[in-house]
Formats: sequence, structure tokens, C-alpha cells
Amino acid sequence: MEQLYYSLLVMLLGVLGCVFYFFGSNWLLIIMFPINHVSNEKMAKNIRRAAAIRPWLFLGPALFFLGLYLVYPVFDSVYLSLHGRNGEDFVGLANYQWLFNDNEFIESLINNVMWLLIVPALSTFFGLIIAALTDRIRWGNIAKSLIFMPMAISFIGASIIWKFVYDYRAEGSDQIGLLNALVVYFGGTPQAWITIPFWNDILLMVILIWIQTGFAMVILSAALRGIPEETVEAAVLDGANGIQIFFKILIPQIWGSIAVVWTTITILVLKVFDIVLAMTNGQWDTQVLANMMFDWMFRGGGDFGRGAAIAVIIMIAVIPVMVWNVRQANAQMEGR
Repeated sequence: MEQLYYSLLVMLLGVLGCVFYFFGSNWLLIIMFPINHVSNEKMAKNIRRAAAIRPWLFLGPALFFLGLYLVYPVFDSVYLSLHGRNGEDFVGLANYQWLFNDNEFIESLINNVMWLLIVPALSTFFGLIIAALTDRIRWGNIAKSLIFMPMAISFIGASIIWKFVYDYRAEGSDQIGLLNALVVYFGGTPQAWITIPFWNDILLMVILIWIQTGFAMVILSAALRGIPEETVEAAVLDGANGIQIFFKILIPQIWGSIAVVWTTITILVLKVFDIVLAMTNGQWDTQVLANMMFDWMFRGGGDFGRGAAIAVIIMIAVIPVMVWNVRQANAQMEGR
């Protein structure tokens, strides 16, 4: 209960702080640019000045904290990546040379590439198929709600749920894991799934696909509903069947939305960390870059230079996708 009280207190202080800042900044503008007891010309000039400054006053705190928590860490990470274990001794590019000669880094890089190839593709594919199918049935909204529900679960929470699905008990014991229960039911031998290299990576990816399919479905469902009915009706009159309409009429018209969904999930995948940490902690060849960075930065490694070098590699990989994603999203909003 004590934590709840502290949380409520922080929320209350935050709201009061915003209210105080709103009225305080307006009061300051009135003091700086008075509109009473001045000439009409001066009043008009002050109103224009206050209107020009007001948005920056309201944006100011957000810009400050964005700079503090986003821009500053970027420069600090680059700085640390050029320094040694304690972050003080300059070592140049030695940390990057170590990275590309380290087997664990190569393994993490390959695993990340696998995640990039599989997770965005399958999440977008399942989201698109479900969006197209649920729009045609009466209980489609209920189905969409159920499929979207995993988005409300944290990655750690989802990992715990799937840990029970993949749970393993010795042969002859009662299997409480759904997957092994099915295997035993059909006469197979239970397996410790998350310890089997390659397949354990796939099983971890299933968790993220399960979460992200709902996101893809919602965005693509909205895009499908925005397609003019006339184009579909014209295709039907021309004798096109359902598959031809789907691939040759619908998909080309929502291609921009598909690209935005794909790249958004790609950015998320590049930062994947929680699922691997909760399920395997990088063991059994499941290591990924973000988890490796965490290891070197905060756990057994204790090397700020190497941890920062991995963080910089992740950032460099994310930037081009993020820029392209923002451009596509802007183009979608502008209707181009």
C-alpha cells in the first residue's frame, strides 16, 4: 500500500505542477507583454509576441526532457564506446574491434538478423490476414478484441505465460506445459524446448509475433476500411475472384500502411530484450544484442566501454529504419 500512496502522490504532484506551469507561464506572458493600459498598436504587437512565444513555453519542458533522456545518452554512449572498462581511459576503436572478433557478438548479430527476418514478416502477414477475415464476419470485432489483447501485456508478462506453454517435465511425469502435453498426447517424447538451439529462437519469436499481430491487425484493418468500395466492385464486375481482389486490388492500395507496420515492428525487434532475458537470459544460443549490452554494461561484464559499443551498433541499425518509417508515416498522413 505504501507504494500505491507514493504513486498517487507523484501523480497528484505532477498534475498540480502542470496546472501551476500553465497558469504561471501565461501570467509571465501577461507581465512581459501587457495588453491593458497600452495603445492599440502596442497591444496588437504584444498579442503577436505572446502568441509566438506561448507554444515554445508549453513545448519547452518536453523538449528539455527529450534532450536530457534521448539526445544526451546518444552522445554519452558514443563517448563511452571510445573508452575503457571504467569509462575514463581512451581506447579509440578498440571496443569495436573486439566486438567483431567476439563469438558471442557474432551469435547475437545472427540471432538479431533472424528475428528481423521472421518476426516483422509473420506479424504483418498474420495481422493482414486476420484484418481481412474479421472484417467479413459478424463477430469480427470480438475476434479483434481478443487478438489485440496481448498488446496490453508486458513482454515479461507474456514471457511468463509462454514459459508455462513451453514448460518441460521429465518423461513419465505429468506435463503442465501445453506444448509437451500435446506432444505426449500424440505419443511423442517431451522436450526441453527452450534449450534446443535454433528452435528455441523460433519459440521466443512466437511470443513477440503473438503480441505484435494485434497491432498489425488494427492498423491494417483501418487501412482496408479506407479502400473505396468502387474499386472492389469494379474488379468484381470484371470477373476477378477473391484472391485476385485481395492481392491485386487491396494490397497495392494499403502498401504504405503495410510498410509502416513492418518497419515499426522491425524497430521493436532490433531492441528486443525482455523476452530473451525472461525466457533464457541468452543461454543456449539465444543471445541478442540488447541482452548482451545489458550483460556487459550492468551485470557480470561490468565494462562500460564494450556495453556502450554494442548500444551504438544497435542505434546505428535502428536509425535508417526509423527515418524511413517516419517518412512513410508522414506520407500516409498527407495522403500521398
